[in-house]
Amino acid sequence: MRALCHTDTIAEGQSKGFELEGQSVFVVHKQGQFFVYHNQCPHLGINLEWLPDQFLDSDGCLIQCAMHGALFLIEDGQCIAGPCQGQRLTAVAHEIRDGRIWVDL
Repeated sequence: MRALCHTDTIAEGQSKGFELEGQSVFVVHKQGQFFVYHNQCPHLGINLEWLPDQFLDSDGCLIQCAMHGALFLIEDGQCIAGPCQGQRLTAVAHEIRDGRIWVDL
């Protein structure tokens, strides 16, 4: 497991991207929980964000792919709208310890 960041780096209702060991991942902080995914849309394999740390839709309720507008549930990465409907984002195993997010790439 590798330390990704302090939990207070990501405000409630926000997202943040990271590069770690040559891999692009992002974290969403929602209702006190942290969700970590590989930054790769299942449709074309491209990064999801169009601006740094912009992984959420305008309401902050869903993860959104900037390229084709696919929408994913924050809690499990399931695509609920768009060209990859029925597929899901790849979750990254993680744990919260000592105020940090630790990931297992």
